[in-house]
Amino acid sequence: MLGGDSVTRPDVVFVLGPPGAGKGTQCQKIVDKYGYTHLSAGDLLRLRDPQDPQTVTDRVAHYGGTIVPVAITVKLLANAMKKVPNGQFLIDGFPRNEDNVAGWNKDMNDKVNLKFVLFYECDEDECLKTSSSSQRRTI
Repeated sequence: MLGGDSVTRPDVVFVLGPPGAGKGTQCQKIVDKYGYTHLSAGDLLRLRDPQDPQTVTDRVAHYGGTIVPVAITVKLLANAMKKVPNGQFLIDGFPRNEDNVAGWNKDMNDKVNLKFVLFYECDEDECLKTSSSSQRRTI
């Protein structure tokens, strides 16, 4: 449940870093060991909901290939968090800039406990090597 007092609000950790830095790998380890739910902002933006075609995801298509407005991303993340009762979330790939932070704070500041940010640094050559050997699919 989003909102409530600081004891009942979900805990959120932002996970940031360049592609190939190992964010997904490390998130999976945290999920396995500590029971967090991993939400990828990029995956949520690409996800289509066939049961509700008029959802926020329809508006994403309008921005094809450009940065989606922060309100859409925040709403997608909030909707995903409402579906999971465990109350501990790793949000991968968000926020990407100061506008994202401002939008998150405006809409979510009183609904979640932002615990901290995990930022993974990775040498550019290593990131490129990791990305090129990754099993990731691009859409």
